[in-house]
Amino acid sequence: MRALEIAAAGMQAQQTRVEVIANNLANMNTTAYNARRAEFADLHYQQLQRPGAISAADGTVLPVGVQLGLGVRPTAVSVLLGQGAPAQTGGDLDLAIEGSGYLEVTLPDGRAAYTRDGALKLTGDGLIVTSDGWPVVPQITVPADARALDINAEGEVWAVFSDRVEPEFLGQFTLAGFTNAKGLEAAGSNLYLETGASGPALVAAPGRDGLGTLRQGYLESSTVDPVKEVTDLIEAQRGYELNSKVITSADQMLGAMVAMR
Repeated sequence: MRALEIAAAGMQAQQTRVEVIANNLANMNTTAYNARRAEFADLHYQQLQRPGAISAADGTVLPVGVQLGLGVRPTAVSVLLGQGAPAQTGGDLDLAIEGSGYLEVTLPDGRAAYTRDGALKLTGDGLIVTSDGWPVVPQITVPADARALDINAEGEVWAVFSDRVEPEFLGQFTLAGFTNAKGLEAAGSNLYLETGASGPALVAAPGRDGLGTLRQGYLESSTVDPVKEVTDLIEAQRGYELNSKVITSADQMLGAMVAMR
């Protein structure tokens, strides 16, 4: 009976949806996290009678036909790109990106990765890195005797010293953009990797090429809407239960058919 396989596919689809929702809720407080959405498509159809087929010798054409669907399949878990609300922290190395750009970092194997998590830190040598210790590109080193840092909207980093009147220019952050940011590969730790689907990184200074600007002393909040996620979770749960009832009903129908034989 096809209904068993169709309902099983429906249950798997709703389970996938619940897993995506669970991940969104788990990351509702993750800096710069963008919510995900599970997307689905119907499977192939069994054409018992094709629409437009001739059904009789007199040339009568079927206006609709008989097409039996075979279930559902996941097609994508799409990132819902959006700007999270800026949350004030007051930290010198906390940066919120106001725009579509990403900070570039260098992984231990030399590969480039990209992040919107602007909670930056200093190493013992004064190098600006991410929370996981990956250096930000271009690399900027802060002198040990710097009293404070001033980072403007264009990404220029200035060090303030107690014994000097004028601040010292240390370097400038850059931002990277992508033609299809949804095509980036999520690598965990708030990092993304370039893929053939995303296109190559387009690097420019903040404030140029529509990549956005930097805002010191703020961090970008997650875009997860807990109320919407819980609503979607209830809907997915109901869908799972309905598909399970289809399996129960189909099993009872099979039992009745076997008893008749």
